Amino acid sequence: MSIYADDVVNFTSVLKIAYNFLTGREYLQKKKSKERKTLISVASGFPDLVFAADSIPVFPIRMEKFKLNLYLLALNTATGLFGWDLTTKLLGIARQIDFLKIVDNVLNDVISTINKRYNKFYELAIQKNVSPKFCFGVKSLYGMHLSKSNNCDCSLDFTLRCKKYNDYLKSLKELIPNQIWLEIPSINTQDEGNALEIMITNLKKVIQELESISGNIVTDNSLKKQFRIGNQVKRYYKTIIYDIGNSDFYPCNSATFAEILALLTISFQDYNSNAQRYLENLSHLVKEMKMRIQKGVGMDVSNRPRILLTPIFNGWEPKAQEIIHDLGGRVIYSDWDSLGLLEEISVSKNSDPIEAYAHFLLNSSKKGLFCLDNYESLINSYKNYVKKTKVDGLIINQLEDCHIDPSCYELMKNKIRIENKIPSVSIKFKKIGENLEKTKVTLKSFMELYG
Repeated sequence: MSIYADDVVNFTSVLKIAYNFLTGREYLQKKKSKERKTLISVASGFPDLVFAADSIPVFPIRMEKFKLNLYLLALNTATGLFGWDLTTKLLGIARQIDFLKIVDNVLNDVISTINKRYNKFYELAIQKNVSPKFCFGVKSLYGMHLSKSNNCDCSLDFTLRCKKYNDYLKSLKELIPNQIWLEIPSINTQDEGNALEIMITNLKKVIQELESISGNIVTDNSLKKQFRIGNQVKRYYKTIIYDIGNSDFYPCNSATFAEILALLTISFQDYNSNAQRYLENLSHLVKEMKMRIQKGVGMDVSNRPRILLTPIFNGWEPKAQEIIHDLGGRVIYSDWDSLGLLEEISVSKNSDPIEAYAHFLLNSSKKGLFCLDNYESLINSYKNYVKKTKVDGLIINQLEDCHIDPSCYELMKNKIRIENKIPSVSIKFKKIGENLEKTKVTLKSFMELYG
């Protein structure tokens, strides 16, 4: 029996999020052809401005046609008749008596399906002679656009302090002529005191471009409406990371919990192209988790050290979480929180939403995603986050071909081990499935530190 199947089979909210991700192609086709919505490519968790322009943000992989797990196919057939809650209960019972030949590893199968497609995009980019200096994340993003860019009306890009990433954005011009770039001032510029003014000016320019492409007006009300939805999403996300992720009893197997966090990391990029639906699913997920804990349904994880594995949003080896699970630990993924993207945006009555969003972007730019030109800030950000989350260990996912100097990763690992007094290790990552044996050896030695 799979370590995942019995946990997920009745987790309605998780199944909805997975289903909405994998069936994005059909949903997006309907929005574009029937409702005449503008589809805008996004990445790295910045869909708010697109929603405010009454357009559809799309993390490009979701335009692919995925082969659905048989359980999700059964849900697709039955939910129209019975609804989600009753259907999952019926199929859960059916599964127990083996009446339906439903495949195990429902959630694991979903993540594996997505990761196989990531590798496909990586290979596609290489075949098209994309710059070999790009890391896995940048190569796979380029491959996504090679595959499906003709379906996008535009791309909204936030320039990072990463030369390779910005070179990648320029290369997209050939695939998506309509590009909107939002420049975020560097940390050095921010220290000069005029960063907020620059950020507001840049935001207003981007909003004007979005209005021109979408044909819709972005108002203070539309911005605040989306920020309110986003703030609620972030609260539920943080509840899962902190209240539930830090507890001694999980509402599911610890391996399943890691899979759920992985699914949230991926789907947060565009809120599965429907902010209100995504909010409702996260609300339901938190409710389901708390109910299971109250009923004692789940797993005692009090003896399992919590290991933060980060960053993963640009690619990681998903087998690492299973290796840690088998060795007696539990993996936590919380990239968007550590990078400051789960901070709320002010929506008070007298607040200026553009200024509020500018503050949000400037604050997050100091926490990792945008401070790649300042290694001291990057290291301090992770040191502070490890202290805040009180994790028992840190695994640094070191992307090969990343422009960050390898010595930065080594310095970060040593500083956290010495100053935060927790074990830390780095694992190298180039492509999903590569160097798996070496990763196993590294993680085995790491987990031996916990006795």
